[in-house]
Amino acid sequence: MKGTKPAYFPKLDDVLQAAQTISEISEVTPLTESIRLSKQYNCQVRLKREDLQRVRSYKIRGAFNKISSLTEEERAKGVICASAGNHAQGVAFACFHLKIKGTIYMPSVTPKQKVEQTKLFGGEWVEVVLEGDTFDDASLAARIYGDKTGMIFVHPFDDPKIIEGQATVGLELISQSKTPIDYLFVCIGGGGLASGLISVFSELSPSTKIIGVEPKGAPSMKTSIEAGEVVALDHIDKFIDGAAVKKVGNLTYAICNYYLDNMITVDEGKACQTILDLYNRDAIVVEPAGALSIAALDDYKKEIVGKNIVCIIGGSNNDITRTAEIKERALLYGKLKHYFIIRFPQRPGALKEFVVDILGPNDDITHFEYSKKSSRENAPAVVGIELKNPEDLKPLIERMKSNNFYGDYINDKPDLFEYLV
Repeated sequence: MKGTKPAYFPKLDDVLQAAQTISEISEVTPLTESIRLSKQYNCQVRLKREDLQRVRSYKIRGAFNKISSLTEEERAKGVICASAGNHAQGVAFACFHLKIKGTIYMPSVTPKQKVEQTKLFGGEWVEVVLEGDTFDDASLAARIYGDKTGMIFVHPFDDPKIIEGQATVGLELISQSKTPIDYLFVCIGGGGLASGLISVFSELSPSTKIIGVEPKGAPSMKTSIEAGEVVALDHIDKFIDGAAVKKVGNLTYAICNYYLDNMITVDEGKACQTILDLYNRDAIVVEPAGALSIAALDDYKKEIVGKNIVCIIGGSNNDITRTAEIKERALLYGKLKHYFIIRFPQRPGALKEFVVDILGPNDDITHFEYSKKSSRENAPAVVGIELKNPEDLKPLIERMKSNNFYGDYINDKPDLFEYLV
């Protein structure tokens, strides 16, 4: 524990009441052992499968608990929210079930699958509005519209009823686990789920270490904890949309800052490789945010040997059209995909020479962009090469240089990489 004790902290009685409230619509999701991960890390790794929830994420818990708590007068005004996807689906489902009108703002970059699912769950009771590039943009627009119309704003994480609803995940974990949980890994976006889990485990299993996990490109909670106050990030990587927020909640920050055992970040590429491993080896479909808790295990591989570990899989709302980008990011992170500017001599047979003499036997060209625009002796091409082993990179570059093909390596030049690839 560190910092100042939070002014608001969920009471166990309120969490139990939330569990009763959501019992009519929420699934008790399974806690299953992962044989593969348990062997890999030499411990017992179990997965709390919130990806199997009715709207394929835990967000339905908090959304339904909050909206159910509204008075008849408030329900008549309707509700409004902002979400990158999962909260939107929870709110949409609650609106349909409780017959309350809702307007849902989502960032314009939200995967189509999440938008369509939100419309499906909400039916005629919900209107979806795409606004801005980030959750924070959509949230600002929703609040402005809500102030004009009097609609009740349903915050995705910084609200007591939301936090108490998410805390019901912790109640289930305690009842499902026959052995004490040593480490609990949880993804943090705004911090609602982590805050809820903290409230339950501090009361019922205080020896459990709770580790918060954020994307490396959106470390809003980690930055705030290090600064000792809530900090709004100027820029975030929006790829892990379910956890990419510029600013965490005041309530959630206070709880996480005081109670979390540690707050770490995971590279987006590492999360992508975890997604592929879960799909290819375990037949589990997760979204990027849902993979973060498992992707964090490498950072704790020494500490967790012989321990009982639980990772929360928060959601499975992944758009299949993102698969190519997920694979690309995984390969880049694993140092298996490399992009170069190659300078080809302007003579017949140069490309054949590059393929035969420069590429290794296991190297594969996956991207090639070239056009002859001048009569210069050497013309540049952007070439992407996939390797079988990271160790093959150094000899490949040496062959390029010794044969005068090498122009530049652009993986580590973000601005140039984004422009050319």
